[in-house]
Amino acid sequence: MQYDVIVIGSGPGGYVAAIRCAQLGMRTAIIERYSVLGGTCLNVGCIPSKALLDSSEHYHNAEKTFKTHGIDLSGLKVNMPQMIQRKNAVVLENNKGVEFLMKKNKIDVYNGHGTFVDKNKIKVVQADGSTLELETNKTIIATGSKPIVPANFNYDKKRVITSTEALNIEKIPGSMLIIGGGVIGLELGSVYARLGTEVTVVEYLDRILPTMDSDCSRELTKSLKSLGITFHVRHAVTEVTPSKTKVKVVAKSRDDESKVLNFNVDYCLVSIGRRPYTDNLGLENAGVSVDEKGRIPVDDNLQTNVPGIYAIGDVIRGAMLAHKAEEEGVFVAETLAGQKPHIHYHLIPGVVYTWPEVAAVGYTEEELKEKGTPYKSGKFPFRALGRARASMDLDGMVKVLAHKETDEILGVHIVGARAADMIAEGVALMEFRASAEDAARMSHAHPTYTEAFKEAALAATANRPLHM
Repeated sequence: MQYDVIVIGSGPGGYVAAIRCAQLGMRTAIIERYSVLGGTCLNVGCIPSKALLDSSEHYHNAEKTFKTHGIDLSGLKVNMPQMIQRKNAVVLENNKGVEFLMKKNKIDVYNGHGTFVDKNKIKVVQADGSTLELETNKTIIATGSKPIVPANFNYDKKRVITSTEALNIEKIPGSMLIIGGGVIGLELGSVYARLGTEVTVVEYLDRILPTMDSDCSRELTKSLKSLGITFHVRHAVTEVTPSKTKVKVVAKSRDDESKVLNFNVDYCLVSIGRRPYTDNLGLENAGVSVDEKGRIPVDDNLQTNVPGIYAIGDVIRGAMLAHKAEEEGVFVAETLAGQKPHIHYHLIPGVVYTWPEVAAVGYTEEELKEKGTPYKSGKFPFRALGRARASMDLDGMVKVLAHKETDEILGVHIVGARAADMIAEGVALMEFRASAEDAARMSHAHPTYTEAFKEAALAATANRPLHM
């Protein structure tokens, strides 16, 4: 079978790339090694984790805040199997949605493991062991990533787990230790802390969310501590030993190695990052190179060192984000069609779906200091918002960083209710190189959470917030 484009991998980057290629008139196929479409994000990542985050937040509110709202409950309890079942149903509906989009756009789907035979031929080994060979003019590699688990952590998928297994625990753990204070660990830690699990986070660096603005880290740490999560920063995990029912974890202080922490927990969740997934892809057969971290180097058009073979998403440089992969998928499709698309990588937002949520775009204050860029900062706390008081979501703040001389917005950092949705305003303004004054002059509906954005912009322009 001959195609104009074959996409390997059906995650957000892959299936979006395939759709855009088909829309632009290319005969397109997609290869997916699993029996369902959607990749990590849809099946064991973004979507199922958000389903559990929402379910656990409902329970937490029912337990902690409903009485204040005037809602009395009795006999409240968690039905964990039902919570997991609902999560699975959400995933299934999304699976069906991607399948529909493939049919709608006349994209051929091949389920099986794809391997390059050469730069224009790809072999697909199907689940029953049978093989078929496809020919293509262009190929887009979108095979995503897998969790990093050091061998000495004794990953057994039972007591020592990754995010994949953490999505399917059907009995609420009494205790869980999370190695890594990044996005994935904090989100899943929040799920179980809300349900009553004693959650401990061990982070090697000096704070959680180390790549985000320090104010965001500080605000979220405070909120998660109030949820009952315990943090040990600047600690290195040295031993992880699972038994049938428990896990022994040993961590040493980076400041004083004589200080050793010993834990005996029900589960140890390893969440220290992800690696590009190109296992058994046959890249060497096509002549495609990889770097020392296993990533596929690409040029400004996302083309590999082999003409006609492109790579997007988690297998290449940059943040491992579903929406980054989607943008890259569209970019490659439009490049193949002869168009001149553009991606502004600096303006791809990052989000943490804890509660309060954390969202950011642009430079952090630490980065501006390091660059020597003159800047000014404006902050406004959620606690001063009428809308936040009405919903009892008082934790968090909005921080706007602007150039000290030109007033151009350089960064937006939000911790608070609906931060994940609010950040789009910051992205839009920064795409058009707006100033803090521009943001401050925009009318924001009252009462809303986004009023905090306006107030922070006012604080950044001339320290003139109206409600603080």
